[in-house]
Amino acid sequence: MGNLGPTELLIIAGVLILLFGAKKLPEMARGLGRSMRIFKSETAKLREDDYDDRPATVETVTQTPAQPQPAPAQPIQAAPALSVEEQARQLEEQAAKLRASADKKV
Repeated sequence: MGNLGPTELLIIAGVLILLFGAKKLPEMARGLGRSMRIFKSETAKLREDDYDDRPATVETVTQTPAQPQPAPAQPIQAAPALSVEEQARQLEEQAAKLRASADKKV
C-alpha cells in the first residue's frame, strides 16, 4: 500500500493540477517552503534555548583581583519577542502586499 509507482504519482499529479490549477501549485509550493523554513528555524531556536537552560558544569577558576566595572549609561531595552503566530501573520501580510503589487504591474 505504501509503494507508489510512477503511474500512481502521475495520476496524483494530474488530479492536483485539475483541482487547483497550474497557476496555484507554484504558489502553494512556495508557501509550504516558507512554512518549513520558519518551522526549522523555530525548532533550532528551541533547541538552543534548551541547551542554554542546562545547569553549568563545575569548573575551577583562578582568583584574580576584582576590578570595578563601569555601570552602563542607559539600560538597553530589547524589542518584544513575537510569537510564532504573530511572525507568520506578518509574513502572510507582507506576501499579500507583494502579490498585490505584482498583480498591479502585470
